[in-house]
Amino acid sequence: MEGLGLIHEKFWRGRKVFITGHTGFKGTWLCLWLKHLGAEVTGYGLLPPTEPSLYGLCGLEQIIQSTTGDVRGGESVSRAMTAANPDIVIHMAAQSLVRQSYKDPVETYSTNVMGTVQVLEAVRKCPSVKAVISVTTDKCYENQEWIWGYRENDPLGGYDPYSSSKACSEMVTAAYRSSYFLPEEYGVHGVAVATVRSGNVIGGGDWAKDRLIPDCLRSLMQEDSILIRNPDAVRPWQHVLEPLGGYLLLAERLVEEGAAYASAWNFGPEAADAKPVKWIVEHLCRKWGTGDQYVIEQSNDPQPHETHYLKLDCTKSKDQLSWRPRWGLTQALDKIIEWTQSYQASSSDMQEMREVTLRQIREYEVGLRG
Repeated sequence: MEGLGLIHEKFWRGRKVFITGHTGFKGTWLCLWLKHLGAEVTGYGLLPPTEPSLYGLCGLEQIIQSTTGDVRGGESVSRAMTAANPDIVIHMAAQSLVRQSYKDPVETYSTNVMGTVQVLEAVRKCPSVKAVISVTTDKCYENQEWIWGYRENDPLGGYDPYSSSKACSEMVTAAYRSSYFLPEEYGVHGVAVATVRSGNVIGGGDWAKDRLIPDCLRSLMQEDSILIRNPDAVRPWQHVLEPLGGYLLLAERLVEEGAAYASAWNFGPEAADAKPVKWIVEHLCRKWGTGDQYVIEQSNDPQPHETHYLKLDCTKSKDQLSWRPRWGLTQALDKIIEWTQSYQASSSDMQEMREVTLRQIREYEVGLRG
């Protein structure tokens, strides 16, 4: 197919998209990209989870329709979705932090599992919807800590409440697809439902606590030493635009070709970009210009379990969508430093931070055409 692997502006111009969790870091990047492509975006979610937030810094509430609400509130979700009359629903709202899931497992399960149920129930009541993408995580797999990547048909699992809640969310979506949106009956219901799994997503504007890159950047901006817990833990790092580009490609196929793409998809980095925590920290320190400004945490207190090795096999996405990562890890980290230093220089200038973010989106699009 001509243009396979490219995101088509013509497809997105005027397209109505409903996004849950739009106030989060990843959701804000997606909303800005969609607006840049000419889509009509409606967001539904809680207030921004951090202060500062990318949502606030870019003034996203000024350029999209936004409803404040909890995805666990079924009637509220349904009203907002029906009012938006969307072609595409992208469900991103979640309790997304592993450590927070240990502190509050009930909120984690209720948000990540029942929130997904309520969004899919709203889809059932909204006749305009043609495609649904439910966003989960690479941690939804039953992790054996082996050296090869997980494929979409590998067993689901999860050691901690966050990971297992996302596996549950995958199972909920699969059950709704089988029960109400069966691909074999696409001609009857006209809705294609998919799930997507990505690696450790990083990028400018992430201010979450207990996440490596945001913790590092806070320390660098404050000229403090970076404290790291598991220097040898290997993660599949990727810039936020990498999986988002995959979601956009997939959404196009779901609308245009329907049931053929209604399944689970991996969007992870290349194998070479699965790096240890220590490597990431040392690179950030060098690029920031401070030298190795970190210490390894020494503590006798019990710590929550953390994955030591995890990566995705993205053969399916590469073969069937012609998707592939465009920015290697070094370039991704450089873009994060660039974004953060721009924030330091003009943190109160909303227009400037929106433009910095959009500029990186445009630069990524150039790579897609290259």
